[in-house]
Amino acid sequence: MPDTPDDALRLSGASNFRDLAASPGTVGHGGRPLRRGQVFRSDHLAGLTEADRAAIAALGLGRALDFRGVAERAAAAYDLPGVTQHALSIEPTVVQHMQALVASGQALTVPTVTGLMHDLYRGLVNDQSHRFAELFAHLLDEADTRPLVFHCTAGKDRTGLAAALILLALGVPRDAVLHDYLLTNERYSFMPGEHPEIPRDALMVLWRVQQGFLDEALLAIDRDHGGLDRYLPQRLGLTPAALQALAARYLAEG
Repeated sequence: MPDTPDDALRLSGASNFRDLAASPGTVGHGGRPLRRGQVFRSDHLAGLTEADRAAIAALGLGRALDFRGVAERAAAAYDLPGVTQHALSIEPTVVQHMQALVASGQALTVPTVTGLMHDLYRGLVNDQSHRFAELFAHLLDEADTRPLVFHCTAGKDRTGLAAALILLALGVPRDAVLHDYLLTNERYSFMPGEHPEIPRDALMVLWRVQQGFLDEALLAIDRDHGGLDRYLPQRLGLTPAALQALAARYLAEG
């Protein structure tokens, strides 16, 4: 794949699609940059135009790792020729909790929704580590070295944490990891008319990302698991040998 600016990858039907190596500062162990054109992150791929599909075909993607829940996948299914789909289901919870609060007559304030998002990120770290372990197993699969994309619905929370874990495992500094995470606020286009029962200021918390969300996940890793150096091998299966293999595959030669 040519070394082109990230803007060259912009798709009409997946606003948050991007090369994980394209964010500034994505330099890993030993000052080695990430290889371009190997790992992509995205929102869901059910709304792609024909031009989008042609652009993805040109990238040579062979695998799509889908973090969406069962109903989400059924409601927005897609098919890309030559791309093998793998379901790594993490069921959504925040919208359902918000709707339950509305139904019970409780007001949805910005602090309330922010708290739900913090709960989500702690839950992703503590309860969904098996899905992220599956992600790394795909990244390290020696039988299939084709470029891949991982995604959820908006490509911001489940996908955002997955991207952060990949970058951290490759030795990318936390400020660069945060930069990649926050790019969602510049890229993702959501429909403002969705969920009219939820106040707009609360929806803006839901449909955007904040540093505090990622900080909550990293705090959970430190507090509940003894830090990243323990979380990676104990919960994600990333032994020292696996980390070396990950770096060899996804970092350019120094």
